[in-house]
Amino acid sequence: MSNKSQNPNEKFKSKIGGQALIEGIMMLGPNTGAMACRLPDGSVDVETWSERNGKNAPWYRKVPLVRGCTNFVTSLAKGYKYMMRSAEKQLTEEEKAEEENAGAFFNAVMYIGMILGIVLAIGLFVFLPKWIVGFIPAVKEHRIIRSVIEGIVKIAIFIAYMALISVTKDIRRQYMYHGAEHKTIACHEAELPLTVENVRKQTRFHKRCGTSFIFIVLIVSIFVMCFVPFTVTWQRIVASLILLPLVVGISYECIRLAGNKDNMFTRILSAPGLAMQRITTKEPDDSMIEIAIAALTPCIPEDKEEDKW
Repeated sequence: MSNKSQNPNEKFKSKIGGQALIEGIMMLGPNTGAMACRLPDGSVDVETWSERNGKNAPWYRKVPLVRGCTNFVTSLAKGYKYMMRSAEKQLTEEEKAEEENAGAFFNAVMYIGMILGIVLAIGLFVFLPKWIVGFIPAVKEHRIIRSVIEGIVKIAIFIAYMALISVTKDIRRQYMYHGAEHKTIACHEAELPLTVENVRKQTRFHKRCGTSFIFIVLIVSIFVMCFVPFTVTWQRIVASLILLPLVVGISYECIRLAGNKDNMFTRILSAPGLAMQRITTKEPDDSMIEIAIAALTPCIPEDKEEDKW
């Protein structure tokens, strides 16, 4: 099959997505996943594994609304797993030996950290906005106005949090790898050879980014909560948690639509997330682009039809 799209007017959109790791990048293709990391000695380490994101994907990853929740949970689990694995690759031999000796302890710490992260996310984006708005007498009994203000507070917290952590050296480097991931996928979608020079010229902003997805989740949650009749704070918190799978499912369908279509609606839908990527992605250096290319290359299927979004 030709490298070019069959319809010359149709821009190729790939299924492949990725995540920035610690000194590395993970990519997930239709049939293969890969993680590439820069080791402390400067060499590039690449791991690959089988994936089921294409025609062989299970039914629950294909059904609208259901696929959003299952894909979200799967992405979180894999993202955390390979984030920890990339961190291990940065250890010296002595540090690895110490970790092996205290393996159970480090595993416990890892899972505790994951649980605390989930609790922190729920606290920041579910409990805190509703608790704050609950102290405003003028709106506490008006569910629609209250839902909108709660949503604005959530978005403000999200932007402030992402901007605040971006000033740290480690997170900034991770944002640079995030930029390398996007630029490499953009080069692949432009159907250009995956070289550092070609990747460097691409945009670091992508409609299907996880940052955009989170922003859409925040926006969709505003509309969903407008239909919740409760005005008592704790009841609204419980309702938010119960309705979270629905919100995630709707948001996933929205980001699929934004990734597939280019019209006024999808441009408006994508605009906040793309703007947010000015914080969560940074221009990478050439060594980071090399890592992104190493991670993406094994994930490209031989049959281009399997790779079409």
